[in-house]
Amino acid sequence: MSWFESLILGLVQGLTEFLPVSSSAHLRLTAAFSGWHDPGAAFTAITQIGTEAAVLIYFRKDIASIIGAWSKSLADKEMRKDHNARMGWLVIVGSIPIGVLGVTLKDQIEGPFRDLRITATMLVVVGIVIGVADRLAARDESGGRHRVAKQRKELTDLGVKDGLIFGLCQAAALIPGVSRSGATISGGLFMGYRREAAARYSFLLAVPAVLASGLFELKDALESDHIAWGPTIFATVIAFGVGYAVIAWFMKFIST
Repeated sequence: MSWFESLILGLVQGLTEFLPVSSSAHLRLTAAFSGWHDPGAAFTAITQIGTEAAVLIYFRKDIASIIGAWSKSLADKEMRKDHNARMGWLVIVGSIPIGVLGVTLKDQIEGPFRDLRITATMLVVVGIVIGVADRLAARDESGGRHRVAKQRKELTDLGVKDGLIFGLCQAAALIPGVSRSGATISGGLFMGYRREAAARYSFLLAVPAVLASGLFELKDALESDHIAWGPTIFATVIAFGVGYAVIAWFMKFIST
């Protein structure tokens, strides 16, 4: 991989990871249309460490509060009623589906699922799902023809059942072409959550899943001679900087 390829792929990763489009699909398609080799699942997972680092920094206050309250709830049952402690448990619950399916389907994820025909098909399907979900949310907020706005759910309404459904939506992103944020935010909108609430939980839910995937691939990559470390690290740094800017813009966009 050349430095120019790593620059472009890092930009693509940072631009698309947090938007409701598939970053893995765009990395795959960018390489294909440019006549480059498929960067591979390992490259994708490692560069995602950069974008998840952006999440950790952008949501650092939220994450610190959640970890602190969750840690206290391990010894103090009363703390389990605290919103941040509950959110910590719900992030764990929501991470179960992708953890189980990610390990079970590892060979398919790194092989057949990366077929460009599957990627292109899923981009179209998920795009339609996102459009329908957003239209439903907009109708509820405007009140539709009757002009009576429907109250949508906040994160305080999140429970184990909804957390698992969010998690299953996130697990669908194991297939290139399915956007992680697009799938989880759309799932949240269909369940009646506000856009901002669905997006916030989506970003928090992605942290353990993406970091675990990235570190797992990093471990394998350290034992391999096939990774171009200089360009890969460069792409990860680019993805971090661009990803942080995209999060800030996206959270402002959906809250207006």
